[in-house]
Amino acid sequence: MKKVVIALAMGAFGLGMAEFGMMGVLTELARDVQIPIPDAGHMISFYALGVVIGAPVMALVSGKFSLKAQLLFLVALCVLGNALFALSSSYPMLVIGRLLSGFPHGAFFGVGAIMLTKVARPGKVTAAVAGMVSGMTLANLLGIPLGTWLSHMFSWRAPFLLIAAFNLAVLLSVISWIPDISDKASTTLREQFRFLASPAPWLIFLATMLGNAGVFAWFSYIKPVMLGVSGFSEAAMPGIMMLAGLGMVLGNLVSARLSARVSPLRIAVITDLVIVVSLLMIFFFSTQQGASLSFAFISCAGLFALSAPLQILLLQNAKGGEMLGAAGGQIAFNLGSALGAFCGGMMITMNFAYNYVALPAALLSLSAMLSLMLYGQLSRPNRTNINSRPQERH
Repeated sequence: MKKVVIALAMGAFGLGMAEFGMMGVLTELARDVQIPIPDAGHMISFYALGVVIGAPVMALVSGKFSLKAQLLFLVALCVLGNALFALSSSYPMLVIGRLLSGFPHGAFFGVGAIMLTKVARPGKVTAAVAGMVSGMTLANLLGIPLGTWLSHMFSWRAPFLLIAAFNLAVLLSVISWIPDISDKASTTLREQFRFLASPAPWLIFLATMLGNAGVFAWFSYIKPVMLGVSGFSEAAMPGIMMLAGLGMVLGNLVSARLSARVSPLRIAVITDLVIVVSLLMIFFFSTQQGASLSFAFISCAGLFALSAPLQILLLQNAKGGEMLGAAGGQIAFNLGSALGAFCGGMMITMNFAYNYVALPAALLSLSAMLSLMLYGQLSRPNRTNINSRPQERH
C-alpha cells in the first residue's frame, strides 16, 4: 500500500508543479514569446479550463477501463502536455499545451482516491488520501521554487521540461506499483446527481470557486508584484516562492488539525476573512518588503487552509454522490484559478499598478465568505439531516 501512496503522491507533485509553476515564470514567458503579461497569465486560466473539461469527461468513460489504465492515460497526458508547452513557439501551441496539462488534474485525484479506498486498510483511507495530497503541498514548498530558479538561470522552458521528465518517472511508478483493479460503483449515475437538488452543495462549490479566485487574482501575478512593486530582485524569487509554498503546507496542516475540534464552516469563514484582510494589506503595503512577504505568506496559508474544511463540507452535503462532489470541488477550485487570473489581469490591462490586483482579489474572497455564511443560515435547521451525528454550532 505504501508504494501505491508514493506513486500517487509523485503524480500529485508533478501536477502541483505544472499548475502553480506558471507563477514563477510569468515574466520570462511573456518576454520570450513577446506577449503582454496578462496574456501570459491566461496560461493559468487555460490549465484550469483543462481541469474543468477533463474531470467530467473522465467520469463518463471511467467505467470502461481499470483504475490503473486510467492513471496511465492521465499521467501520459501530463508528459505530453508539459512537453508540448515547453517546446511551443506560438501562442496557440502554448494554449494547447496548457489545456492538455490541466486535463488530467481533477480526474487523477478522483481516480487516486478510489484506488486508495480499495487498497488501504479500514481506518487508514483518510491517511492514505492525505499522503497522496502531500505531493501537491511538497510541490509548492520545493518543486515550484526549483522551477523558478531554473527559469531564472536558464529559461522558462526548463521547469516544464523537468516536469515532463518527472512524469515519465511517475508513469514507471504507476506501471510497477499500482495494482490492476477496477471500480464497480454500486450507485447509478442518476443517483449520484441527486444531492445537487439541494442549494447547500452549490453554495459550497461557489465558495470554493470564489475563495480560490480571490487568492489567485493576486498570486497569479506574485512575481511582477514582488519585482515591480516590492522591489525584490530576480534572484530573490525562488526564496519568495518557497516562503509561499511553506505557507500553503502549514495552512493545510493547521486547518486539518483544527477540523477535528472546530466546525469546518467556522474555520472556512474565518480563513476567508483573514485572506480578505491580508489581500487588502498587500494592496496598501506591498511597497514595504517585510509587509509584502508577511501577507503573502498569510494569503498562501489561507488558500490551503480552506481545502480541508471545504472538502469536509462537500462530503457532508454529497451523500450518495461523494465522488461526484469531490470532482465538482476540483472543478470549482480550478474555475476559481481561471477567474482569479482573469480578474487580476484586467487590472493590469487597465494600466493600474501591479498591487491593484489585490483589490478584486479581496472582493472575490469576501464573496466566498458571504456564500459560506449564507450556506450556514440555510443549513442550520437541517444540520441533523446532513450528518449522522450532531455538529458543533457554527
